[in-house]
Amino acid sequence: MPTTTAYDLDALTRRFKALSDPHRLRILDRLRGGEHCVCELTGVLDAGQSLLSFHLKTLKDAGLVNDRREGRWMHYAVNPEALAEIAEFVSSLRRRTRERDWKPVCSE
Repeated sequence: MPTTTAYDLDALTRRFKALSDPHRLRILDRLRGGEHCVCELTGVLDAGQSLLSFHLKTLKDAGLVNDRREGRWMHYAVNPEALAEIAEFVSSLRRRTRERDWKPVCSE
């Protein structure tokens, strides 16, 4: 079973911070259906391009989305590997909290 040292905690921290905003969660929810052009996201999410660009950059910097340019438009898609890493980390936390042989370090 991996310990927390087996995870890139800096990357996980960036990802969880990026996930802590409702705008970014809405963007990811929209992208789970597949790749979208930024122009499509602007209309669907009722957000201005500058605000949307800020949130997409945050998601990209956290490794949660990938982008590609097609002509003058950027297309964005969820990075499934990043989501799998988050899911594995959270799952490992659940496994560790259920361990019956866990003993506290301090005793009364």
